Amino acid sequence: MISVMAVSRKTMTLGIYQNQAELLVKNYLLSDPIIPYTSVLGGVVACKVFYDLVQLISTFYFTSYNSLTKVQRIDWNNRGISTLHAIFISVMSLYFVFWSNLFSEEHLPGLFTFRSSPLSTFTLGVTVGYFLSDLGMICWLYPSLGGLEYIVHHSLSGIAVAYSLFTGEGQFYTFMVLISEVTTPEINMRWYLDTAGLKRSSAYLINGVVIFFGWLVARILLFVYIFHHVYIHYAQVVQMHAVGYLLVLVVPTALAIMNLMWFGKIIKGLIKILAKKQ
Repeated sequence: MISVMAVSRKTMTLGIYQNQAELLVKNYLLSDPIIPYTSVLGGVVACKVFYDLVQLISTFYFTSYNSLTKVQRIDWNNRGISTLHAIFISVMSLYFVFWSNLFSEEHLPGLFTFRSSPLSTFTLGVTVGYFLSDLGMICWLYPSLGGLEYIVHHSLSGIAVAYSLFTGEGQFYTFMVLISEVTTPEINMRWYLDTAGLKRSSAYLINGVVIFFGWLVARILLFVYIFHHVYIHYAQVVQMHAVGYLLVLVVPTALAIMNLMWFGKIIKGLIKILAKKQ
């Protein structure tokens, strides 16, 4: 009887602590005015935690990791974070753009360009935290982790996402652009295979083909759709603040140009690989 009462007290105590923790998260960490700041901080902290986890796992389970140079190991760890973030933001962006009713013109009244929610804001905050972390790493080890084009890409993306995060404007188009992150895991896999000495393997070729089609859909055709959507809904876009209006027009255009340049390199690389296989 005494043991049952003791277990009951422990259960009640745990329940009280759980309720207090939930209230703390709801009322403070995820309260509307604080979400942008806590999510950005959470994104930065998550990057550090995952960096250390990737380093720890790679040390014990990947024999080629320990033979890499210091810069290569940093790049390896950094790409692990990049892959995890890409999976997270791609899934969330697809959800908000195609499945959520948040930006639906049929289910909710008002202009979709001014809509946001705690979850959408939190998601963008995590992405801003990632861009800050990754941009810091690129600048710190410049140009080992990427040249000027990476700095321009991250800066433009970070500014646009941060604007949507703190103002709540244009989140729909921000998520549409972020869908393009679906190609990042394949790009990182290409680097991993190359670093592991598997550049002539079938896996490298298959990954190259996946990159080609993924890039074509997510970074070429998707941006054509974005420009078409902006044109059709220009009456709503033009009512945004001047800064948001310019970001909706300028950032996708600049990223589209960079995507076309990179796509040209992807085509040349794929042709070279296919020629060697024949």
